[in-house]
Amino acid sequence: MQSLSASSLEPRTLKVLAFDIFGTVVDWHGSIAREMRERYPQVDADGFALAWREGYAPAMARVMSGELPWTLIDDLHRQILDGLVADFGLSHLGQDERAHLNRIWHRLSPWPDVAQGLTRLKQHYLVCTLSNGNLNLLTRLSKQAGLPWDCILSAETFHAYKPDPRTYGGVARVFDVAPEQVMLVAAHHDDLAGARACGLQTAYVERPLECGALHPKDVQADPANDMHVRDLLDLADQLGC
Repeated sequence: MQSLSASSLEPRTLKVLAFDIFGTVVDWHGSIAREMRERYPQVDADGFALAWREGYAPAMARVMSGELPWTLIDDLHRQILDGLVADFGLSHLGQDERAHLNRIWHRLSPWPDVAQGLTRLKQHYLVCTLSNGNLNLLTRLSKQAGLPWDCILSAETFHAYKPDPRTYGGVARVFDVAPEQVMLVAAHHDDLAGARACGLQTAYVERPLECGALHPKDVQADPANDMHVRDLLDLADQLGC
């Protein structure tokens, strides 16, 4: 698949590729559902994974509105989990077991193309995370998954969740480059729209199975993005890496 605006995109003006993580780089649904089936076979693993993720945006909104103070995503995930266990017949879980389950977000598996794609891309660009996940989560996830980042940036770095402009602009400031020399790579159009509004280039990654095989995602192209790619190997191909 070709870039949506190949004639206007000048790949070598790029300096930094910043990657969304949940859904773009790692398979949150498949990872959570798989572990739930293994540990708690009586639970609707698909429904549990979806419900946990559905609590993500409302929890962040409580922080952004000022209802809650600045809160790490690990802690928001735990709050969401504690609100879910009764609905899924897991009220009996003790504190240690809940803490272990909450750390599943540190154990998410990457999509199959990710490690090779990042390795190719980092030969030409700085590659970093730009995720609402906190630094502890992102560091442990990346280490267990063998992801070769040059740098890990997080909402925690900027004390702001995406799509706050402080996150997107923060990448450019950290690396002392112009915003247009940064490209956000993500599987979510709202994330990419926030980045474009801050002057970043954008690449949409198709992840049709982000929410599981029972809930395929529409991955239709948005012409507002600079690039539209199947996966990170396709991104590397299109950028000449």
